[in-house]
Amino acid sequence: MISLRTQKSRLTTPNMDTSLEVTDKKIQITNTSNGKLESGWPQRLYSLDALRGFDMFWIIGAEDIFHGLAKATGSPFWASISIQFTHPLWNGFHVYDLIFPLFLFLAGVSTPYSVGRDLEKGKSRPELMLRVIKRGLILVLLGIIYNNGLELRPLADIRFSSVLGRIGIAYMLANIIYLYTKERTQIIWFAGLLIGYWLILKFTSAPGFAAGDLTMEGNFASYVDRTILPGKLSLGIHDTVGFFNNIPAISTALAGIIVGSFLRKGLMTPLQKAMGLAIAGIVCLVLGQLWNLDFPINKNMWSSSFVLHTTGLSLILLSVFFYIIDVRGYKNWAFFFKVIGMNSILIYISGKFINWTYTTNAFFKWLGQLVGDPYNIVVMAICMLAIKWLILYVLYKKRVFLRV
Repeated sequence: MISLRTQKSRLTTPNMDTSLEVTDKKIQITNTSNGKLESGWPQRLYSLDALRGFDMFWIIGAEDIFHGLAKATGSPFWASISIQFTHPLWNGFHVYDLIFPLFLFLAGVSTPYSVGRDLEKGKSRPELMLRVIKRGLILVLLGIIYNNGLELRPLADIRFSSVLGRIGIAYMLANIIYLYTKERTQIIWFAGLLIGYWLILKFTSAPGFAAGDLTMEGNFASYVDRTILPGKLSLGIHDTVGFFNNIPAISTALAGIIVGSFLRKGLMTPLQKAMGLAIAGIVCLVLGQLWNLDFPINKNMWSSSFVLHTTGLSLILLSVFFYIIDVRGYKNWAFFFKVIGMNSILIYISGKFINWTYTTNAFFKWLGQLVGDPYNIVVMAICMLAIKWLILYVLYKKRVFLRV
């Protein structure tokens, strides 16, 4: 079920039963129930919520600021920045393409801190599997509602594939793999899904096209979606988050799970972990570029090279946030992003139920009029982002979060 719940905490530490002391060498956690000192990391990483918020920041309004600057100034510089906040038509990569896989990657990172913690507390695998299946299906349902609204439509007019649906399916299947396999097997699954997906697309195609055709019309993944998916596809002959290319998306979530397990272990110092993340990120980037020579980086197909490329960037970003926030302890600057990250799904789906433009105009239209053309569009974009953040801040202070 979906719950919009209020949480109350007596302590400021991530684990309600612990107090925290950070030193240059380690973090000591004091269990307030028995007074024992335990070394390790808290049950929730501050950097994880901050990076998730940083990710969502760009799709709740920040990208409109750069689009507005490009339009207002006519500057080639701002135009080039603005283009990075769009998606390529097919092959290629823009910064905006990282937002979705980074979110899915971070969902995976949180698994060892949630599902893994419950395993350690003695909950059974079948019980936890049912929970992740329920969460996955709820996200699929929310995605259908997000696409189509709460109205009855003919089946042919309903779009079933969605961003939330992909998160739900990939999260669900990656978590099942996590529950029933060891880390080494999870790595094998990660690589096997990517290689298998590549081989399928390399040696198959849509009818009438040569084997290995990777155009929108000719690739096998799009053909499968056109054949089996009911309703409509986002691009007619292809869906940007289709069914068949959930296969490599599972690897994106698995990459996060593997990283989350790595961070929870106490075998390395925090600094070594941060460095390990960065090195792994660089390796993934190199491998992704090499694979790109045969299997182009393509978000629409969620190509194997795309998975490695975005996983590499996600690892590097996480290493930076983890080092600055959880290792060095500089947290205050990231509070702005944490507020967003704690209610990421709520703010994502809010655009379908709240007219944010109307709300922004109600409070700040006067400011846009004072500024005047052409920079009023930039000012209003900033104002809309500010309103969204303030609402999320109120929910954060009230400890109200949308949980799936």
